[in-house]
Amino acid sequence: MKTWLTENFDIDYPIIMAPMFLISNIEMTIQASKSGIMGCIPALNYRSPEKFEEAMEDLTNKLKGKPFGINLIVNKSNFHIKEQIDICKKYPPSFILTSLGGPKEVIKELRPLGVKIICDVIDLNYANKCADLGADALVAVNSGAGGHAGGIPLTVLVPMLKKHCPLPIISAGGIGTGTGLLSTLALGAAGISMGSPFIASKESPVNDGYKNACRDYGAKDIALTTKLSGTPCTIINTPYVQKIGLKQNPIEEFLNKNKNFKKYAKMITGFKGMKSLEKAAFSATYKSVWCAGPSIEFVNKIETVDTIITRIKTEYEKALRDLQEININ
Repeated sequence: MKTWLTENFDIDYPIIMAPMFLISNIEMTIQASKSGIMGCIPALNYRSPEKFEEAMEDLTNKLKGKPFGINLIVNKSNFHIKEQIDICKKYPPSFILTSLGGPKEVIKELRPLGVKIICDVIDLNYANKCADLGADALVAVNSGAGGHAGGIPLTVLVPMLKKHCPLPIISAGGIGTGTGLLSTLALGAAGISMGSPFIASKESPVNDGYKNACRDYGAKDIALTTKLSGTPCTIINTPYVQKIGLKQNPIEEFLNKNKNFKKYAKMITGFKGMKSLEKAAFSATYKSVWCAGPSIEFVNKIETVDTIITRIKTEYEKALRDLQEININ
């Protein structure tokens, strides 16, 4: 298999283990690399620039030249962005995945070092802006993504970007099988970014309650909430979530819409939401809000990262053989 992802990063299958807030870690990234794909870690998973630099040194030494990526939040909510860029200059990753803002500074500082710059986009307008700034590729965040999903289905977004934007397109959202990988490639994507199925991996650092929820719930149980950040975010619709509701209270909603308070309200809401997710991920409590996407539909048990990737590969190869047999007949 040859796509832009496999050719540029020398991986066997065009899959990025998506960067997941609080979840993605060094062990998962190493296992992804050993299994023929590559991982990506949010810089904000480390609470300080000092901790992030320690992780970058450790990851660089352990992967020994194997590809990996770092996810940078590039809007004003990330107070550490300048330090994070400097650390990435010191320990250059294979690629940077930018989210929630303009990638101009990241492209300027890191692309000259040979770091590929890949940008999260949800529509054609922003995709073309990233292309004009000099990005190398795009992650098309579709309506099936976990976390802050886009609004356009995969089957529309990928062909639309492929037709009107010159950059390679990597699809994010809704894929948890090898058949899904094959169909996404057929739409013109250079690969996929897949996250939610790995939440329930044995290497994942979250608690058993979170992992079991990904195993026991499915696509029909994913709901959108504005409580965590003010922006719709996908979570598992557990009985506790049903009890507390999915919408902000009237005061929070007013503050998030008022132009004079919107910026500060979103910062406060986001901070509270981050703390809520952190508590849910690592504390044993029934009062938990677990973030995940609809691809948990394909999680049937707690498995190693390697087992999950091997299943994806096996399903892909079978789907490809079945398609070739149909074409022959």
